[in-house]
Amino acid sequence: MATLAHSAPDTSEAPAPPIVYGTSRKRDWKGAWSALRKLLANSDDTVQAFVIMRALNADTPALQYRKLLETPGGGRIAYKRRELSELFSEPKFLESFRPGTVGSAYRDFLGRTGYTAMGLAEVSGAQEMQDELEHPYGWFGRRERDLHDIWHVLTGYYADEPLGESCLIAFSYAQTDGLGWAVISGGAAIKSLKITGETAYFHAVWEGYRNGKRAAWLSGEDYERLLHEPLDQARRRLNIPEPVQYLKAQKRLAEQGLTGL
Repeated sequence: MATLAHSAPDTSEAPAPPIVYGTSRKRDWKGAWSALRKLLANSDDTVQAFVIMRALNADTPALQYRKLLETPGGGRIAYKRRELSELFSEPKFLESFRPGTVGSAYRDFLGRTGYTAMGLAEVSGAQEMQDELEHPYGWFGRRERDLHDIWHVLTGYYADEPLGESCLIAFSYAQTDGLGWAVISGGAAIKSLKITGETAYFHAVWEGYRNGKRAAWLSGEDYERLLHEPLDQARRRLNIPEPVQYLKAQKRLAEQGLTGL
């Protein structure tokens, strides 16, 4: 009679499975500090921002994913698991928005900046991690990444300047509680005090955080619907105010001849 073997399989050469983003509470402070120094030295080095996120956001995607499931309509969004970078890259989808809508403003944003949804996805490197492609927390992390430029449109913070990026990152920290966002925005605000000798930039970043706290939870929105909503109406519904301190700081930096920090 044949018998089943009970000996343990040989796993001595098997590589350790990668840690899926969002499933571990461990934070890599050393790696985050190194990446932050590089990012502050070169604000265009977007790769470092993603390094900081992965180092410090720990189980934030898991917490945010569970929050999504408890949000009205969130279960349907999670079940569909749309890859927004792919959807936002479809020409027919982008052409479908009427003037004045969030989607139309997003289309104009892409045309003005030259950015693309897939470009941000490629910089993040998440598309290359098979374990994360097949994990709900990995999907949610990609979703928040792909919403970043939509949030630029909703908040009015420019994406192609350090000030606008810093303000949105502070807004994102308030929305997600992801520690990586706090470190990046805080580092940028402190750097601004040193370079400008003034507090306008710092106050604008702080305003971004406060506005993020007051706004509705944007990660739980159905963006396939929201993009067809008039932009002004969406801002009112989501409680996103005009960024007064940001506009003041933007004007002051222009007066100082500082286009980047």
